[in-house]
Parts: sequence; C-alpha cells; structure tokens
Amino acid sequence: MSMMDKLKQKLKGHEAQTGKGIDKAGDTVDDRTKGKYSGHVDTAQEKLGNEFGGDPDRGQDRPPQP
Repeated sequence: MSMMDKLKQKLKGHEAQTGKGIDKAGDTVDDRTKGKYSGHVDTAQEKLGNEFGGDPDRGQDRPPQP
C-alpha cells in the first residue's frame, strides 16, 4: 500500500476538515510570500482538494471550470 493510499484512507470521512486545512496552509504560504506565488498556491490547493476529496473551489472567486 502506497503512502498516498494510506493518507486517503486516514482522511476518508473528514473531507471538510481536510479542505479547511488545505485552504489554511495555502493562505499561510500566500501571507509569508506576500502573494508572490499565489497562482502556484491556488493550483496546488485545487490539486490537493481533488486528490483528498476536499472541495477545492470553496471560497474561491473563480467561475467553475468545465
């Protein structure tokens, strides 16, 4: 069993908390870098949200992607 499978198994059922953690981590990185890498951080948050079942578009001011 890979590390990603183990993580997914442990986070299963806690999608809301996982999503909040991903958002908070991204906001912290944006604050510390003064938004210099905000595009990269947003992409990472979206991919992590998709991978771990969180809602990546929660709180975003972007239109939904097709």
